[in-house]
Amino acid sequence: MAGKHRSWWGWGHVEDAVTGAEATALADRVRTLLPDADLTAHVAPPVADLALRAPRVDPPASLARLCSTDLADRAAHTHGKAFRDVVRNLRGDVHDPPDLVVRPMTEQDVVDVLDWCAGRGIAVIPYGGGSSVVGGVEPRIDDAYPAAVSLDLGRLDRVLEVDPTSRAARIQAGVFGPALEDQLRRYDLTLRHFPQSFEFSTLGGWLATRAGGHYATVLTHIDDLVESMRVVTPAGISQSRRLPGSGAGPSPDRLFLGSEGVLGVITEAWMRLQDRPRWRAGASVHFTDYDRAVAATRAIAQSGLYPSNCRLLDPVEALLNAGVASGGVLVLGFESADHPVTPWLDRAVELCRDHGGALPEPSRGDDPSGPRQRTAADAWRSAFLRMPYQRDALAARSMIVETFETACTWDRFPALRAAVLDAAGEALRAVAATGVVTCRFTHVYPDGPAPYFGVYATGRWGATLAQWDQIKHAVSDALLAAGGTITHHHAVGRDHRPWYDRQRPDPVALALRATKSALDPSWILNPGVLVDPAS
Repeated sequence: MAGKHRSWWGWGHVEDAVTGAEATALADRVRTLLPDADLTAHVAPPVADLALRAPRVDPPASLARLCSTDLADRAAHTHGKAFRDVVRNLRGDVHDPPDLVVRPMTEQDVVDVLDWCAGRGIAVIPYGGGSSVVGGVEPRIDDAYPAAVSLDLGRLDRVLEVDPTSRAARIQAGVFGPALEDQLRRYDLTLRHFPQSFEFSTLGGWLATRAGGHYATVLTHIDDLVESMRVVTPAGISQSRRLPGSGAGPSPDRLFLGSEGVLGVITEAWMRLQDRPRWRAGASVHFTDYDRAVAATRAIAQSGLYPSNCRLLDPVEALLNAGVASGGVLVLGFESADHPVTPWLDRAVELCRDHGGALPEPSRGDDPSGPRQRTAADAWRSAFLRMPYQRDALAARSMIVETFETACTWDRFPALRAAVLDAAGEALRAVAATGVVTCRFTHVYPDGPAPYFGVYATGRWGATLAQWDQIKHAVSDALLAAGGTITHHHAVGRDHRPWYDRQRPDPVALALRATKSALDPSWILNPGVLVDPAS
């Protein structure tokens, strides 16, 4: 964005960081909830003060124009944007930077970089927007490789072709969310994929991590929006055929979706588009009993109404981020490019009322004109967009502020939530931290929800990373034991590997290793992610 600068150590733009009155108000809210919190502010060191090791490799002359050894560049590409990444950056712990940041300008540049790195045994870390929260872009390779390069696809950022008849577009993988939508706007089309990281993540990153968007039902996962993909592997280029569907063997696209850069580098994809919505309607439904709120959400998920937003905030989440103390708040939304959607909203509200829900604020109908009152949904949406920046501000004040997510079937949710809350509570006590754990549904399916948990706790400066790691380990164990997945939409990376290895069937691990060996014989692509060589 013109006039703004990306933070090397934290989320987003430096100019949008939490400062001044917002920082004071945030600290005051924390003190109200956790009066014993030490909220002394700490500042990230200047890049010039970081003890980055010197690059261990020089690029060949043919690639030098694509390569950067700039300190700030290498520091910014060392970690992702998880809480543990931010804490390490704040403390100047940037000990494993990439030796080079390489920015290809063409697909042939990607081929040439992989050829050079394979010949030298250099690790290649594919990098989109760097918003990974699971260690997915981190050159955590120890001494197993002589060097590591961060392959930043940001220059491959164009919509190359649009097929308005089929409503699809051929798009380069390095394009960021806003730039993608800007290029599609002239056609009055949209990809309609808006993760929280939308402003700072790329199409290739979404595909490589099987990202989930903002929308709660139907076309929310990036998987559902892919028509075909083009992937550069060390063994050659994979180009799948554009088709609306096919039963011809295992899907080639499914092989690379969620592969997190270990099998190849996604350079472009044909993506299914949609007309831009014209009709919208929404409401915030309040409950006095959380179990009945869950039942209402399940009824909507199984009704065939398919809301675009169906986000249930538990009582703690509702209080912290929407200012509502209750048994939970269900944020509902419907939209369409073709027809008014108020009847769908009305039926969803009726289902909620059947389970004790009430509307203290009027619903928003299809007519967007005219002023309207600010609702709990608006308050939560504003908080949602500021959450990553506020997380950074609290991390700098010794707070433990992090999230984790899962998915489970409806029948297992009550026991899973109870197990996670118990495990988190025990872990907080074990690390001598005081805090709260929240839960919201980000996505809902007819057979189950995607619960998204937040931890807000006091920490000790210098120890918050170890405290969080212990909490994360406990809740991850609880998720798997209760029948959930280790991740619904945040990917595996390096941080989720121990639990992914337990969740993944053994024959699939064998197949993945074999595929890795065939496509990446030198095992240079994103080492440590998803799979290790057979011992």
